Amino acid sequence: MRRSSSKKTGQSNSTSASITFSATDLFRSASSKASSKEMERIDNLFYSYANRSSGMIDPEGIETLCSDMEVDHTDVRILMLAWKMRAEKQGYFTLEEWRRGLKSPRADTVNKLKKVLLDLEKEVKRPSNFVDFYTYAFRYCLTEEKQKSIDIESICQLLDLVLGPHFRAQVDYFVEYLKIQSDYKVINMDQWMGFYRFCNQISFPDFSNYDPELAWPLILDNFVEWMRAKTT
Repeated sequence: MRRSSSKKTGQSNSTSASITFSATDLFRSASSKASSKEMERIDNLFYSYANRSSGMIDPEGIETLCSDMEVDHTDVRILMLAWKMRAEKQGYFTLEEWRRGLKSPRADTVNKLKKVLLDLEKEVKRPSNFVDFYTYAFRYCLTEEKQKSIDIESICQLLDLVLGPHFRAQVDYFVEYLKIQSDYKVINMDQWMGFYRFCNQISFPDFSNYDPELAWPLILDNFVEWMRAKTT
C-alpha cells in the first residue's frame, strides 16, 4: 500500500512540475513575441525617417522627426537623444543606435518619443550623467577624422546650449572673452573639461579661490585676468 501511495505521489509531483514548466514556457514565449513585435515597431519608426539609399536617418530625416515632435532641431534635447543612442556621427542615426536609445524606454511612436525627451532632461541632470553628456557633446562635434579640437564659433554655440542653462553668468562672460581674444582659434577637450570644472569649483565673479598655480588650462588663467581687469 505504501509503495502504491508513493508511486501516486511521484506521478502527481511529476504532473505538477510538467504543468509549471509548460506555463513558464508559454509566458516566456508570449513575452518574447511581445518584445519582438515592439522592436519591429521601433524599427518601423526608424525607417519612416531613414534615407532609403543610406539606410540611416540623415540631417533631413532628423529635421522631419523634430518637426513631428514639435521641437527645433537645435534644441538641446536632440543632442540628449543622440547621447542616449551613443550616436557616433553628427546629424546621423543608424538603426543600431536607434535601437540602443529607444529599446529601454520602449519608444515605438512619436508620442512616446516626445516623452523620452522629457525624461532625458531629468536623466541628464543627474551629476554623473551630466559629466558624461558634457563630454559626449564635445566628441559628437568632432566631425572630421583625427579631429581633436573645435573652432571658437562652434564652441561658443555649444557652451550656450549645453552649459548655459546651468552656469549662465560664467558661460556668457567666457563666450564674450572667447569672441574678442586672439590667442586661441580652437578649443580642445582638456580646455572644454577644464571650464566645466572651473564652473563647479571657482567662486564667481570674485574668483577668490582661483589659484593659477594649480593645473588649470592657460586659457582660464587668461580669462580670469581679463575678467579682473574688466571689473576694476
